[in-house]
Amino acid sequence: MNITAVQAIYGFEMARTWRTLMQSIISPVLSTSLYFVVFGAAIGSHMTEIDGVPYGAFIVPGMIMLSLLTQSIANASFGIYFPKFTGTIYELLSAPVSYLEIAISYVGAAATKSIILGLIILATAALFVPLRIEHPVWMLVFLVLTAVTFSLFGFIIGIWADGFEKLQLIPLLVVTPLTFLGGSFYSISMLPPFWQKVSLFNPVVYLISGFRWSFYGRADVHIAISLAMTLVFLGACIAVVAWIFKTGYRLKT
Repeated sequence: MNITAVQAIYGFEMARTWRTLMQSIISPVLSTSLYFVVFGAAIGSHMTEIDGVPYGAFIVPGMIMLSLLTQSIANASFGIYFPKFTGTIYELLSAPVSYLEIAISYVGAAATKSIILGLIILATAALFVPLRIEHPVWMLVFLVLTAVTFSLFGFIIGIWADGFEKLQLIPLLVVTPLTFLGGSFYSISMLPPFWQKVSLFNPVVYLISGFRWSFYGRADVHIAISLAMTLVFLGACIAVVAWIFKTGYRLKT
């Protein structure tokens, strides 16, 4: 593996984060903090506990996942789309760098940004609501797996998109609604039986459920199923990225 090339691309993408610190880090943290103030402190103080967890603390894993998913997709999709837009993608494809190294560089940088953001939001949440993490190792496992998986998904969107407006199409119309309906603000056990079964078709439910279990030891879906579904989605994204580079889809045209 060409480690120098990977480090160069990875370093370039990470440097872009520090150049756009307000947009990349500060803005998402401030937006999520407003959720904690409104839902955690204001509304949560008038609501009962959910599964023995104060409402303000209950929504923290969901809020972190919401930011993690959206930022992973945004970082990875823009990171690979911009070279396509400017034409520098051809220089990258003609360089002695394999497709695997290109994907590792861009996806690794996007996942790193998201993980840093998730940890900052976690620290920020501790200022507003009482938190406990019963399984810190599993919390980090789900954090990393989710960041890598949705960075791969964003990488796919960035290659598929042929305009800046399409970069926002799937995140706004698909991912964000699925996240809000995936138990970010509630437990799906609170829903009627029919809608509980419908919710199980939402892949985000498994991510949020597993991540929330790592905090409070309570989940809507068994932890093994949550982990398995996350790995299945990760495998599917890897397969699609491999197919894209093998066929040159939207790269060589």
